[in-house]
Amino acid sequence: MSLEDDLMRMFGSERIAAVMDRMGFQEGEMIEHSMISSSIERAQKKVEENNFGIRKRLIEYDDVMNQQRNLIYAKRRHALMGERIGVDITNMIYETADQIFQDARQAGDYEGLKYDVMQTFAIEVPFAEDQFLTGKKQELSEQLAEAALDSFKRRMDKLTQVADPVIQQVYETRGQQYENILIPITDGKKVYNIAVNLKAAAESHCKEVVKEFEKRMLLYVIDDEWKEHLRQLDDLKQSVQNASYEQKDPLLIYKLESFGIFREMLDTLNRRAIAILLRGQIHQQEPDRVQQAQQQRRTDMSRYRTQKDAVQQAAQASGAAAAAGRDTREQVHQGPIIADKKPRPNDPCPCGSGKKYKQCHGRLQGAGI
Repeated sequence: MSLEDDLMRMFGSERIAAVMDRMGFQEGEMIEHSMISSSIERAQKKVEENNFGIRKRLIEYDDVMNQQRNLIYAKRRHALMGERIGVDITNMIYETADQIFQDARQAGDYEGLKYDVMQTFAIEVPFAEDQFLTGKKQELSEQLAEAALDSFKRRMDKLTQVADPVIQQVYETRGQQYENILIPITDGKKVYNIAVNLKAAAESHCKEVVKEFEKRMLLYVIDDEWKEHLRQLDDLKQSVQNASYEQKDPLLIYKLESFGIFREMLDTLNRRAIAILLRGQIHQQEPDRVQQAQQQRRTDMSRYRTQKDAVQQAAQASGAAAAAGRDTREQVHQGPIIADKKPRPNDPCPCGSGKKYKQCHGRLQGAGI
């Protein structure tokens, strides 16, 4: 290596280059002194210590995200396996109800409470304003959560009642033809096609449909919110680096800020998932729209048949005209016309004079007689 390499320029001593100059070493000459070897070792040690510090810092940042990742992955695993999905939904309803009530009670905003409850749970507040202001917080919070949980159960029961007759009919008529079936469920804003096993849905009287709906909605919301949270953490990691100019520890600020962002993400996740689940219903077209769609299909089929008949009639007319234009009379076959053989100039003349053709009639034809 050279004394001008980045390693030596950043961590090596400039005194070494000055000593080499005084000792008369020329540029490009090999230096094999122990002082140079020890200087290189010291420089390499400093580089390794610096890289170790960088890796250690990255691990400390990742530890903050890893704790959040474990919690989210546990939620996602429960939703995916479906073993305790009912418990998770119940906990989400109670936690969200308590958060909404505590925020409104602290601000003394009953109208705000009504708005948040309607937006999240799609129900009315189960207590009056005077109870909201003077009642016990824990009892009112549990009352709100129980009302939301009852609404959720009624919503799921209605979903099974609407879907079960259709599922039973499809299973009886086409059970051998289809293995899975898509159930369109909407929350009023978006339609979600939930894939379920036809046999399992029919035998469970659509309880399997409810289970798949809960699973798919939780997975959808968890994945969407977690991706957005990761983007926010990346932005936060870049922004906290400026704290070092203020003599502050960027890692400490990152831990505090990321914890607040994570709590907001969990609250948003719970509210979104609950809002979808408590508004879930089988997507059905309105009767007028169904009739309009059927009438439109009949009109399109009639127009298609008319166009098809017109095309067939035109083709038949064209074929008839082409047939009429053809000559159907029997044609007499004519063989090839064989011309008389013309004698050559040295052949005997056909007149029988005994002379050559060129000296008899051939001479006369050449003269134009």
